[in-house]
Order: sequence, then C-alpha cells, then structure tokens
Amino acid sequence: MALIITEECINCDVCEPACPNEAISLGPNYYVIDPNRCTECVGHFEVPQCQLVCPVACIPNDPQHPESHEDLLAKYQRLINQSG
Repeated sequence: MALIITEECINCDVCEPACPNEAISLGPNYYVIDPNRCTECVGHFEVPQCQLVCPVACIPNDPQHPESHEDLLAKYQRLINQSG
C-alpha cells in the first residue's frame, strides 16, 4: 500500500527530505504523499523512512491504494527507469 499523511500532521518538515522517491510535498494544510511515487521505501530501505522520522505517528497505510510488496517493487523499478 502507499502511505497517507493524516490531518494530525504538525508540518514539522522531517518527512519530506526523508522520502527517497520525492513522494511527499506540502499540501494546502499539511504534507501529502503522492501514491504514484510512494513505494513505502521498498527498494531503498527496510521500513518507510517517513514513518520512522514522524514525531506524531500520522502516516498509516492508505486503504485507498492497496499494493503488494511485488507491486511496490515494480513501482520502484519504474521510478528508477524514469529518472535514469
């Protein structure tokens, strides 16, 4: 699954630079995650870095974007190919 940032976000700015896929950006009220770029850090790290650094634990799985580990790995490969 992609991840989502909930309204509990305090805009602390630590998640955006932690994302290796540049999936996180500042939205109108708080940070948001682009589900087309979020791989839950599959291909980069063992655990999602945004969840690891978030001080208020406001980054759960996004039930609107269910994805298997294989789906996330394929998305990671697509993103790598696009940037390279």
